[in-house]
Amino acid sequence: MLLLLLSIIVLHVAVLVLLFVSTIVSQWIVGNGHATDLWQNCSTSSSGNVHHCFSSSPNEWLQSVQATMILSIIFSILSLFLFFCQLFTLTKGGRFYITGIFQILAESNSSQMCSYWD
Repeated sequence: MLLLLLSIIVLHVAVLVLLFVSTIVSQWIVGNGHATDLWQNCSTSSSGNVHHCFSSSPNEWLQSVQATMILSIIFSILSLFLFFCQLFTLTKGGRFYITGIFQILAESNSSQMCSYWD
């Protein structure tokens, strides 16, 4: 049982790290002298120096992707926090329904984000 709880904690932390990295990473699309990510577009020279960076376009789909990424991070943090709270307050054999609901919400937001890029 302890191994199962440890693996769940490791899974929660891994999901949070991956969500933070995928939200913060600065080069989602790279090519032909420019790099684009979720928050800004940068043009680069051939030597790799950044010349101009400006915020991403105000398209509705991009704003919805930004919002779902932030919501996924918030729901994952809440899920991890609630998991620890329920771990120490639930009686033996109790169910982690609230934690599961928040983890499902985080996953549904990130899967919606992935469908925007297809």
